[in-house]
Amino acid sequence: MNNTNPHPHRGIILAIIMASYLMLVVDISIVLTGLPKIRAELAFTPASLSWIQNAYTLAFGGFLLLGARAGDILGRRRMFIIGLAIFTLASLAIGAAQSPVWMIAFRAVQGFGAAVLAPSTLALIATYFEEGQARNRALAWYAAAAGIGATLGLVLGGLLADLISWRAGFFINLPIGAVLIAGSLRYIGETPRHGGRFDLAGALTATLGMFALVFGIVEAAEAGWASSLTQGAILAGILLLGAFLWVEQRASQPLLPLGLLSDAQRNGAYVARLLFLSGMAGFWFFTAQYLQGALGFSPMQAGLAFVPVTVPQFIASVIVPRAAQRFGQRRLLLIGLSLCVVGLLWLGLTATQMSYVGGVVLPMILLGFGQGWVLAPLTVAGVSGVEARNSGAASGLVNVAHQLGASLGLAVLVVVYAGGHAPVFDAVGMARHTGITMQAAAGLLFAALLVSARYLFRRPPAVAGQATSSHT
Repeated sequence: MNNTNPHPHRGIILAIIMASYLMLVVDISIVLTGLPKIRAELAFTPASLSWIQNAYTLAFGGFLLLGARAGDILGRRRMFIIGLAIFTLASLAIGAAQSPVWMIAFRAVQGFGAAVLAPSTLALIATYFEEGQARNRALAWYAAAAGIGATLGLVLGGLLADLISWRAGFFINLPIGAVLIAGSLRYIGETPRHGGRFDLAGALTATLGMFALVFGIVEAAEAGWASSLTQGAILAGILLLGAFLWVEQRASQPLLPLGLLSDAQRNGAYVARLLFLSGMAGFWFFTAQYLQGALGFSPMQAGLAFVPVTVPQFIASVIVPRAAQRFGQRRLLLIGLSLCVVGLLWLGLTATQMSYVGGVVLPMILLGFGQGWVLAPLTVAGVSGVEARNSGAASGLVNVAHQLGASLGLAVLVVVYAGGHAPVFDAVGMARHTGITMQAAAGLLFAALLVSARYLFRRPPAVAGQATSSHT
């Protein structure tokens, strides 16, 4: 596409892309405020309940690179629509679930659909919006959808669980998905296809490696780090991911062009995003449980309790383009991360007060503004300087860092929360352990701040693709 002549319907196209990605992110968190009712209705055990979340995020993160490559080879519009269809039909099946196995299986299918869809969303932005102010504005709205989606899912999930049913949170995807598929067929054109074949060895080692690594850390929360299953899974994950890099170095058409990893700024963006989501996953998950278990909120009240995050985050995300022009992407990112670190530390220190107004609202406001100013600059840094033929792989890496960070971070923070004990406490114990966990999450965000200060927006990124021309 010739980006010097903007597409006449690119505003509608951006709305379709944003709505699709928002639907993916919302469904990561929409179950959290409804977990007690899901557990009671479907007879989940405490351990199996965690797999409602893990099945989705593991499948999402594990198949992202394959989804990105499929978009490059088969066409991003085609994979966008296929991903929407898989995600929507899986949502229908989840809403009709009659057993834990049924629900967990289709959450994994839903995560696979998200992995097919998500890389095409970011790649289509790169296709329809030229690099510079237009793309930065589009990415700011995209990042707003990514950031707001998590808290919106908590609010929506709580409201629906109390007023209708937790199932409504999944059934609602059916009409939304149908409208988005129709809009995609009408307004989005197919992108050029790049000939070649799938790197199946790379896809297999990457997916199994990420699954084994996350599974091992999740298992540590229940069985401990000394467990042979924990250690074996983590070792297998590391070895498989090492094998993935070895395969990609020798593949004629790699799933991940290693030239994308040749620039320090892009690598910093991936690492910072992973660390940021690692810490924020703890905020979303444990605050939802804290509000209900320690403060006695209902699911609907717990959902509404996240409004102090959602509203500031939306405001901050909307003004990102103007703020970035005035202050620069680097300064905006560092301010946002600093606000998030302070917000999580504040929550950690005041959790034992067990007061929503006195200990939760103000930290949430800081976190809302901080998240709104973090995700857009991280996204810009992660895809800057990438050739069009590698935009799908670059967007896939951004989303892998996002989902893998959430999965790894939540697993690690569950271990911190348990503190060597079964993670079932009375209200006072829950408050104390939540405070410790929030402080650990703040440490992860501080690490993201250090990485960003060292590597991001200090110089223009190298053009990705030059180092991989021999492979493509």
